[in-house]
Amino acid sequence: MGITQSDDKMEGWLYTIRSNRFGLQFSRKRYFTLQNNVLKSYKTIPTSEKEEPDRSAIIDSYIRVTDNGRESIHKKVFFIFTLYNTSNHNYQLKLGASSSEEAATWIHSLQDAALKKSSGNTSNIVDPPKKMWSSLRLSSIKRTRGNSMDWNFSPSLHTEAMTSDVIAPSPWKIFGCQNGLRFFKEVNDWDSHGRNGDEAIMAVGMVAGTSEAIFHTVMALGPSRSEWDFCCYRGSVVEHLDDHTDIVHQLLCSDWLSWGMGRRDLLIQRYWRREDDGTYVILYHSVIHKKCPPQSGYVRACLKSGGYVITPVNGGNKSLVKHMLAIDWKHWRLYLCPSAARSITTRMLEKVAALRELFKTKQGNCLSESYGEFEREMELAQMKKEGTQTKAQEPEEISNTDKDTLIVEEVEKQTSGRASLMDVNDTSDEFFDVPETSDSTDYDCLENESSPGLPSLNRQQPELPSAAGLVKNLQELATQKKGYMELPEVTREEENITTYSYGTTLQKDPACNVPCSWATGDPSVFLIRGENYLKDHHKINAKSTLMQMVGADWLRSGKRENDFGSRPDSIVQKYAAWGRPEFFFIVNIQIPGTTMYTIAVYYMLKTPLEEHLLLHKFVNGDDAYRNSRFKLIPYISTGSWIVKQCVGKKACLIGQALECHYYRGTNYLEIEIDVGSSTLARGVMNFVLGYFNNLVIEMAFLIQGNTQEELPESLLGTCRLNHLDVTKSVLATP
Repeated sequence: MGITQSDDKMEGWLYTIRSNRFGLQFSRKRYFTLQNNVLKSYKTIPTSEKEEPDRSAIIDSYIRVTDNGRESIHKKVFFIFTLYNTSNHNYQLKLGASSSEEAATWIHSLQDAALKKSSGNTSNIVDPPKKMWSSLRLSSIKRTRGNSMDWNFSPSLHTEAMTSDVIAPSPWKIFGCQNGLRFFKEVNDWDSHGRNGDEAIMAVGMVAGTSEAIFHTVMALGPSRSEWDFCCYRGSVVEHLDDHTDIVHQLLCSDWLSWGMGRRDLLIQRYWRREDDGTYVILYHSVIHKKCPPQSGYVRACLKSGGYVITPVNGGNKSLVKHMLAIDWKHWRLYLCPSAARSITTRMLEKVAALRELFKTKQGNCLSESYGEFEREMELAQMKKEGTQTKAQEPEEISNTDKDTLIVEEVEKQTSGRASLMDVNDTSDEFFDVPETSDSTDYDCLENESSPGLPSLNRQQPELPSAAGLVKNLQELATQKKGYMELPEVTREEENITTYSYGTTLQKDPACNVPCSWATGDPSVFLIRGENYLKDHHKINAKSTLMQMVGADWLRSGKRENDFGSRPDSIVQKYAAWGRPEFFFIVNIQIPGTTMYTIAVYYMLKTPLEEHLLLHKFVNGDDAYRNSRFKLIPYISTGSWIVKQCVGKKACLIGQALECHYYRGTNYLEIEIDVGSSTLARGVMNFVLGYFNNLVIEMAFLIQGNTQEELPESLLGTCRLNHLDVTKSVLATP
């Protein structure tokens, strides 16, 4: 639809995504403007700035924006993002864009607006109009700002996110060049070479097309795929798990395989995301799914890991495409001759050259055809899913007439008997169908059709799958990768009944030779803002940390565990009981699921807190200030390529991406990071959790410096978690 963006204003067409009283979603096209931290909505393009908007909302530091991925609503694909208020999650606004590029631009602009609107800087903010969104009543929330701190925002946030913030040796070594592509093999210390010759191989080439067009071409499984993918005979989406993940079945052609090999097929889980710089990441790995058992006449190959990284270059007109595969072809002859397996995998990677030639002949204009196929595939997958669920709910012996009567009776019964918002969103209402109204109809009309006894608040359909549902799906999809285990089938070691102190459940091992241990990471591998960063945007290697890491926990529980610093049996309270002056900083990472896992790392400051001005300001600031400054740099130093791509190596303002809670004690500050507050982060963490015992995870924490007085930055602390094993997690005591 197109958007217009200037230094102080952004405007364009978006779709509001709402739910009626039955929980069914519908969309309405509206024209949005974002200026001076005020988001306004119009039914038509405004003719002047004085025109009264249809709806408006203030975008301040309490607003978060989450990327919900793609979703099909009434046969139209949207790229969804949601605005919500951290003070009350009932106040939220769900919007959809026509393309991922438009969605990303809006997300960045809204995040920038939320950061610029500091708690102490309101002089340039215009008063919002009286008519506010009922689903995003931001101005009606009372906030206490007595302890607020002044801070400034540097516009380099998203530029910074485009580059890696970790200096690490490349695990790839070139071994050949063919058909204009460079071929690399993975060589590192984590045993990327499988015993069956299924080593990781990557092809790299330049394609004359935008990253978005290439992304849609690669994702499409329809007839257009036959124009470049000579390996795939037919593909289909088996199940749509969430907005970033689905299950795909591919039947492979046999004419390009080695002589004597039978036909092969693949059943893979496909995950995708878009980076801030326009890079698309698509990841694959093999799974088992009850809806797609092994096919007669085909041998199912095992894709250990694979995918694409599509990075825009030259202003976005061209893209660097990396295609990686580590695959076991399930053929006895290849086990005896690993070079033959590499030859077949290399042949499959030559699809990148075919993709390059396709865009060359069409002069980069491949988006419309592949995008249409992408929409139809999503729609078909969702129809299959809804049809299966509807069939399971309705008795087979009921006739069509009886079904209609039953639906009417059920609606009347449920509407008259329910008065709460949660009851209206009950899952039994999900599968009613309603005709789509025209765009000219006001989207408030459907809400007004509800009975007088029901509240007129926003009725939002529950997001599916939930954290527990996603974990259940992943547990049912038993992967065929080395090192992956299903959590329900894990036999835990006998519980250690002896008591322990919080901060001591993981043992320290500086050499990182003992599984389930911790050590301090090397600060020099992490990049931080230098003294002249505001002028040259140059980052430097960190030299040391302000704090000393003194302990770590690896816990599991049936509920969320927080505020470890206040517990009498924690190392924090033991130091306090001894009258020691040290100050503690705790990072508590909550991993959601049927079983809640917790990673907690403890840091100790030996010098007085007042000597470190930025840290003192952070510890005593309000939550809005803390969320705008606390930064995490992740790094998988040992692990598979697919996990490294999932996690990345880029600094993140964690309070802007995930929900954080802060607990301030006399001698400590604890930050609780809720991974489950983001659909995307929850899916990544639940995927990575199955690989934990094969990973060495490193993290660095710091407070972002935005002014010259706050530079250069300093790392608060680093940590290295070695081969965490879910079977050795400690049961948290009440």
